[in-house]
Amino acid sequence: MTDVTHQISAVRRTVGSRTLEAGEARVMTISQTYDAPLEDLWDACTNAERIPRWFLPISGELRLHGRYQFEGNAGGTIQRCDPPKSFAATWEYGGEVSWIEVRLTPEGDGRTRFELEHVAHVDDERWTEFGPGAVGVGWDLGLLGLASHLAADGSGISPEQAEAWMGSEEGRRFVTLSSESWGEASVAAGTDPEAARAATARTTAFYTGAPAA
Repeated sequence: MTDVTHQISAVRRTVGSRTLEAGEARVMTISQTYDAPLEDLWDACTNAERIPRWFLPISGELRLHGRYQFEGNAGGTIQRCDPPKSFAATWEYGGEVSWIEVRLTPEGDGRTRFELEHVAHVDDERWTEFGPGAVGVGWDLGLLGLASHLAADGSGISPEQAEAWMGSEEGRRFVTLSSESWGEASVAAGTDPEAARAATARTTAFYTGAPAA
């Protein structure tokens, strides 16, 4: 249904940090270039009728200072909006607040790069246990959904197929490769390789249900 290896390799992942008023925050950035013009990709990311076709059902007011809510997931407030180039919002889930920014950049020949930055305060204990993959795997699945939605040949994974696909061999392989890729990004950011591998194993186990080695 989808080329797992191609999708994983098409995505760029980086891990960093940023000092905010409330203290040090982790920064995870994920990006992919799509065969879609800027205006179409912007519409896919901001149109309440299209978002559920590749991500999750959404309610609320998708406008500056409006509140939004993804069904069974995060909600928040749209803080900045510069159509069709970028928007920023709070990402509120489980009583915690973090921040996302989506940036779209034309790449020429009708292609556009999608980049999402997620800034969050994560305590050292939780970061050591799971690393960036705890959130990063979810964003990888989101970018896969967007790629599937934009695919001209109808290939890929629809939201309706996602749950069953996640339990398939192909789905588990995708999650494993995503988790490992975030572990590599963590090492590139300065994490001890052994600690990163251990966190990757726990993240993979969390998503796949398989015991960590």
